[in-house]
Amino acid sequence: MREIKANQITELVEKLCIEANCVITEDIRTCLGSCMKSESSPLGREILGTLVENADIAANEMSPICQDTGMTVVFVTMGQDLKIEDGYIEDAINEGVRRGYEKGYLRKSVVNDPLERVNTKDNTPAVIHYDIVPGEEFHIIVAPKGFGSENMSQLKMLKPSQGVQGVKDFILKTVEEAGPNPCPPIIVGVGIGGTMEKSAILSKKALLRAVGTHSEKPHLAELEAELLEAVNALGIGPAGLGGETTALGVHILSYPTHIAGLPVSVNIGCHATRHAEGTL
Repeated sequence: MREIKANQITELVEKLCIEANCVITEDIRTCLGSCMKSESSPLGREILGTLVENADIAANEMSPICQDTGMTVVFVTMGQDLKIEDGYIEDAINEGVRRGYEKGYLRKSVVNDPLERVNTKDNTPAVIHYDIVPGEEFHIIVAPKGFGSENMSQLKMLKPSQGVQGVKDFILKTVEEAGPNPCPPIIVGVGIGGTMEKSAILSKKALLRAVGTHSEKPHLAELEAELLEAVNALGIGPAGLGGETTALGVHILSYPTHIAGLPVSVNIGCHATRHAEGTL
């Protein structure tokens, strides 16, 4: 059985919080650059250029890409044969968030209760999801989620009879209603199947897939391509000011579901869709 120390997790999370908020992933940076060349709207091209310039400045100066440094969402993949010593994993993760947001001068946006709304002043607690797998691995993804995009996300329990067309209609309606609010060009994460909460988690995980890649399931890859074309045909464009680049990608994850259900969740990511990952 392999062992890791809780303080190693804290140090990794601290580093990833700063990195995720200051450096966009290379796939997104490359896609934004490509869209600058293909976008027909002069204003759209100018906005995309500004987004790329902002991302480059943020990375060079290690300053936040956006003033909304989000609520910290953490995805942990952990082998069942791994042992964590000298502390509890959630305490270690939250201590890493606390340190990262302090050290990186990142805005603290979390309130202690959704109704009382008193700021926790250190951006904790994080929202943590676990995948327990065979073996001894430990992999973590830190994905700060700003609420300009999070607030535009939706979930719907469709009837199975609504089928693929119902899924497409709901996704397009969600994007259209979001309009400029999630800071387009967006990434559209879609979770289909499971139960209500499973579809929501799938939709958030879908945002983490590299832009330009496609589902391994042929029918979902085909649906992703069709939806991306339809989303970009809406004309919302960069910053919502018109153009062909409304989305950089549509990513779909699916899971088996009940014979009576067709849960669909749409989680929208902003143009940066920030995340960073590391392994111990």
